[in-house]
Amino acid sequence: MIRRATRSGATAAATLCLLAAAAAGNAGAAPLQPGAIDYVALGDSAAAGPLLPDQDMSAPGCLRSRDNYPAVVAAALGATLTDVTCSSARTAHITDTRQGTFAGAVPPQLDALSPDTDLVTVTIGANDFNLFSTALSCTNPLPQPTGTSCRDKFTAGGRNQQRDLIRDWAPTWGAMLDKVRERAPHAEIAVVGYGTYLRPGGCPAQQPIWPQDADYLQSVMADANEAMSAEAARRDIRFIDIRQATSGHDICAAPDQAHYAGLVPAEPAVPLHPTVLGMQAIGAQVADELR
Repeated sequence: MIRRATRSGATAAATLCLLAAAAAGNAGAAPLQPGAIDYVALGDSAAAGPLLPDQDMSAPGCLRSRDNYPAVVAAALGATLTDVTCSSARTAHITDTRQGTFAGAVPPQLDALSPDTDLVTVTIGANDFNLFSTALSCTNPLPQPTGTSCRDKFTAGGRNQQRDLIRDWAPTWGAMLDKVRERAPHAEIAVVGYGTYLRPGGCPAQQPIWPQDADYLQSVMADANEAMSAEAARRDIRFIDIRQATSGHDICAAPDQAHYAGLVPAEPAVPLHPTVLGMQAIGAQVADELR
């Protein structure tokens, strides 16, 4: 539950705040009280919303929508939003590396945090293990056996290359959470995972991905979510799993039901990224879990 902290007050009140923070899953975060919540959103294109309507022209190179899930969360909670999510961001772009975009470089996203920050959401990682290029390598416009299975390619010799990448990346990602907490020591921090992009077996008649490759691609997202959840748990940070909320609304769903755009999008959206409907659903779940 989010309640804005009063930074000065009696010792007893401060003690109660610390106890409530631990119960909320963010040990060290001061609980927040209803009112003006200072909310900072960090992340990549899964949070930014590239090509979705009402693009934020304050940082055009980030391809960030004003209708993305952080905006939905802010509206639901009555929070003041500072959104520094940026398409193509990697974990290093949160911590200490300026991110180059077609409109110029943007500062590390941590620069938006301060001791006065009350709430932080984080969605990052897919670009660190090259999810988009992996997904593109899984496309096969012709039916089997014409083409190459990405599952077979990435698991050749009994080694799951994507799982190994995620395993090796996880400690760096966890260290990023430590830096978020250092910059925003009083904030409620929530890691928002990645959703259900493909149903079991996919839908090869609609989307050009063979069934075994659809399952492999979704398993990569499952591995990433599990790694992020474990790193967050080690730090008593909340992990919000959106897979159930987006299940049945994957790229195989009808356009008016899909939470993710297909490889040939039916509306303005980048393939394999949340649609406007998806951003609304993700934002509603995040807000509900933070209340």
